[in-house]
Amino acid sequence: MNSVWILPISLLLDLGLGDPQGFPHPVRWIGRSARSLEKFFRSAILSEKIAGFLTSISIYSISFIFPWLLIELFLNIHSIVSIAFSAYIIYTSIALKDLLNHSKDVYFALKENNIDKARKMVGRIVGRDTKELSGSEIVRACIESVGESVVDGITAPLFFAAIGGAAWAMLYRSINTLDSIFGYKNEKYLKFGYVPAKMDDLANYIPARLTAPILSVSAGILGHKLSQSLKILYRDGRKHPSPNSGLSEAALAGALEIQLGGRNFYSGIPSDKPKLGDPIKDLKPEMILEANKIVFLTSILSSGIFIGIGYLISNLRSIIPF
Repeated sequence: MNSVWILPISLLLDLGLGDPQGFPHPVRWIGRSARSLEKFFRSAILSEKIAGFLTSISIYSISFIFPWLLIELFLNIHSIVSIAFSAYIIYTSIALKDLLNHSKDVYFALKENNIDKARKMVGRIVGRDTKELSGSEIVRACIESVGESVVDGITAPLFFAAIGGAAWAMLYRSINTLDSIFGYKNEKYLKFGYVPAKMDDLANYIPARLTAPILSVSAGILGHKLSQSLKILYRDGRKHPSPNSGLSEAALAGALEIQLGGRNFYSGIPSDKPKLGDPIKDLKPEMILEANKIVFLTSILSSGIFIGIGYLISNLRSIIPF
């Protein structure tokens, strides 16, 4: 499949359509299927870790095999049909427009001085408690979500699409979706969600390390301090509990010259995260829009770079089969 055409088409579809309600969407199917299989394997197997493993492997396998078979079938009909279906699958694996729209909803609520609405809007994109957040804490929560989501919602699926095609993008999306459903360190999911959490860390390892410096370069192009972004990326990027999330968040914090991290509450329980960046500037609502601009350009540049990586890999395969 020619990713030179498919990835830009997929991005345009996402920017044009977003995630319309009622539209057939594989990710929603993955979520419903995961919940059903969780009930089945929990009741059938005593070991929570094995039950979680079997649930995960089942979803991963179906998520990859089903689109792969359809792409091969459509390829036998006509290459245009296969390309169109591949673009649709990749489109459903990314969420650039939704990320930009949800974060802008937070910005507009803050500009209206409607703090309750802003708390509600930011609660759609973060897992922390939002009922008591101040205006600056809402901005921080929103920018942290944008910084984290640029990888798992945009660049990681684009990366796997570029190097392996649409089926690999959907496999990645299934890995990320299961982590968001089961990857909690609480009593219910500590063991059951072990495999989904580790698989998500593994799948995001390379995309996160490619995305963060691209984000810094994007920030520099848009007039922010490239040197500060790179400095904070390499100083603070590995402080985050997640091996991947802190990289893009740190690069974004450095670019905006703000400090992210600190204390959050989850179901009333405090959780202190390492601080990323220096508080050179105060957290202002306008920084949400600046973060969005950086993420948008990062998405465009990443797709081009990943297409190049995919092209190199395909040429290597033609020389050295593996």
